[in-house]
Amino acid sequence: MLVHYKCPNCGADMNFDSASGHLSCGSCGHEEHIDTYDDVNISHSFEEEEAKEYQCENCGAIVITDKDTTATSCSFCGAGVVLADRLSGDLAPTKVIPFTISKEEAMQAFKKWCKNGRLTPKGFMTADRVKGITGMYVPFWMYDLDNDVEVKATGTKVRTYTRGDYRYRETHYYQVHRDLDVSYIKVPVDASEKMDDQLMDKLEPYNYGELKDFKTPYLAGYLAEKYNYTDQELFGRVKEKVAKFIDSYVASTISGYSSVTYDRKHIDTKQRNSYYVLLPVWMVYYDFDKQEHTFAMNGQTGKIVGKPPLSYGKAGAWFAGIAGGSFIIFKSIALMLGGGWL
Repeated sequence: MLVHYKCPNCGADMNFDSASGHLSCGSCGHEEHIDTYDDVNISHSFEEEEAKEYQCENCGAIVITDKDTTATSCSFCGAGVVLADRLSGDLAPTKVIPFTISKEEAMQAFKKWCKNGRLTPKGFMTADRVKGITGMYVPFWMYDLDNDVEVKATGTKVRTYTRGDYRYRETHYYQVHRDLDVSYIKVPVDASEKMDDQLMDKLEPYNYGELKDFKTPYLAGYLAEKYNYTDQELFGRVKEKVAKFIDSYVASTISGYSSVTYDRKHIDTKQRNSYYVLLPVWMVYYDFDKQEHTFAMNGQTGKIVGKPPLSYGKAGAWFAGIAGGSFIIFKSIALMLGGGWL
């Protein structure tokens, strides 16, 4: 079941507009508010297949998608379409953060980001080899977690003092015990097997106050995928993700010691809630030096992540400048203290 959003004014296709937050017609400029729009009544069920054919109701062409696609565009007429039967039942997202950055704005931001790369090759900084830029909604599971944390540690306090001709070092040992309840809400983990987990993690944070109830018109004109992993399958990963924040919080509660050694640290993480959400990402594909480099941009905040190529000449010059500057500073200090140049 392909869903088209037709303009009631002129009959042309409508897409989601990141600037207005509405469905917008590129032909006559008519807009429809998504919150008051009569959405499609989804009654079809998802069929688990490697690929599936749909017929574009706009031009009659056959749209072929893989098993994970939930929104795409017709390769013949360019109409944005939503595959509604893949967004029903357990596959229906609960929330979505709509795009707030348009394709043109994303491209300009990426070019500016490239030009600011001080250690990247000059040819890369021109940003004139962009192979493609694609707006897509990436599936995430968002967790609310309760953590019971029990910590037993040994803290030391060291005191040094001088008495007569002798210098003493006195060490006191203390038993430290903490029982903590630590809760986190809206912890995201991407649920697509195609996306690089580290790249998606670096796109955070999103403004989760802008989460909206999911409606299919938000997907019109963008790509979207369904999740490949359930919330239970990703529970281990979200536990690992919050563990470092828990460690930091525990450390903040133990202060005033010269050193702390952990004898036991037990974290019992329980899943209070989980939500299937779609988050906006601009994927940028850049050809440079016979290689394709992939970058990702947060479609809400504009944050760009990825590993740009390194200019070894620039990096060497930068390191030499830092090393030379440090040398001059140290020698200046030596002169002020009565030393001399070697």
